[in-house]
Amino acid sequence: MFARDGAKVYASARREERLASLATELAAEGFPIVYGVSDAGTHESMEALAADAVAKLGGVDVVVYVTGTNTPDRALTRLTREIWNELIEVNLNGAFSLSSALLPAMREAKKGHFIYVGSISGKYADVSGAAYQASKRGLFGLALAIRQEERQHGIRTCVICPGLVDTELMEKRPVKPDAETLSKALQPEDVAEMIFGVAKLHPRAAVPELEIWPTVI
Repeated sequence: MFARDGAKVYASARREERLASLATELAAEGFPIVYGVSDAGTHESMEALAADAVAKLGGVDVVVYVTGTNTPDRALTRLTREIWNELIEVNLNGAFSLSSALLPAMREAKKGHFIYVGSISGKYADVSGAAYQASKRGLFGLALAIRQEERQHGIRTCVICPGLVDTELMEKRPVKPDAETLSKALQPEDVAEMIFGVAKLHPRAAVPELEIWPTVI
């Protein structure tokens, strides 16, 4: 959506083949993007990603952190410290590492917008597990602190909180939802449209938080 709207886009994920496929698809439409492989679970990878994006784009105006994992072993009777740490590293610490690495350039430019994809699990009790809920709740603290401390530099934050979305994260559930339930779930493009709308707002407007739910679930 960003590329087709004329933005310079840097896409990043762990699986290079998917990034290459996306780049090929958009290039065929006349919308080239830059991409690089990174792992949200490591601080060094997020720092390298930030540096590469700033170097290749000449600066970063909007960051969309849509990264998350969970585990089938989410119940407190099965949750281990190792699993807890993995979820916190990917879902929360990666957001901090990337944000802190990009803030200096944004301060200098006097503008910037961090959009974090959280979850309704970070707001309401559910069965997603303690580690997942804690990590997604932590995004609120990070986003609110950045907004409070950096708004004089023109830097904004938003946490998007989706309900059930039909993505590969469903494979991390102890029991995957049935086909009928998934047919009523949100699709990734529903969340993407909300992200895109927030990013397109005039710089004078800040939306700290938004929820998006399936209509009938």
